[in-house]
Amino acid sequence: MQYEFLKQQLCLIPDRAIWWADQQMLLLADVHLGKAGHFRKAGIPIPTQVHHADLQAITNLINQYQPQSLTILGDLFHSNINSDWHIFEAWLSDYPLLEINLVKGNHDVIPDIFFTRNNIKIYPETWEIAPFVFSHIPLIISDIKPDLYNLCGHLHPAVLLRGKGRQSLRLPCFYFGEKQGYLPAFGNFTGVATIPVKEKDSIFVIVEGKVLKV
Repeated sequence: MQYEFLKQQLCLIPDRAIWWADQQMLLLADVHLGKAGHFRKAGIPIPTQVHHADLQAITNLINQYQPQSLTILGDLFHSNINSDWHIFEAWLSDYPLLEINLVKGNHDVIPDIFFTRNNIKIYPETWEIAPFVFSHIPLIISDIKPDLYNLCGHLHPAVLLRGKGRQSLRLPCFYFGEKQGYLPAFGNFTGVATIPVKEKDSIFVIVEGKVLKV
């Protein structure tokens, strides 16, 4: 889905990412690598394949778009270091020249050295690239500079669509409000949260491998 927004060319990708053509940048949020390992430590047998699928999805996007940079809007790694981190490091070794940026999320609790030694650039809270200011947790609207628009993650946004009778369907979405936009959670091992929608908001749902405006 091509979306011209703030004079920028954005492609909203069904794999729950954004291609920002003007900057040759792939944007995604809430990968939550390591979550399976976190559950395994607690005795819940979640297979590592769930994260292999996420990394393969990123690989496919890199192969398709050939980005200059990959930017993650928080919650790249879900927990403290576990065996899933080594899978991620092995994946990173295939992309030594790719610029990778992380705007840290509330789950990115491992020491920064684990990221920086793998050439991942860290932004503790926000990163400004006009016309956007990136964050993980949505910024307070009054704190956003007048000439910037906040793109963020954290919420795992979804909308509830109602049909005739009692039919309803909850779908992950890209959300664009007046001053703030939310990316859907990229990781397969994540949930969704229904968000309130105002009349002038732009909502793009992900359904059956397509992005549709509602």
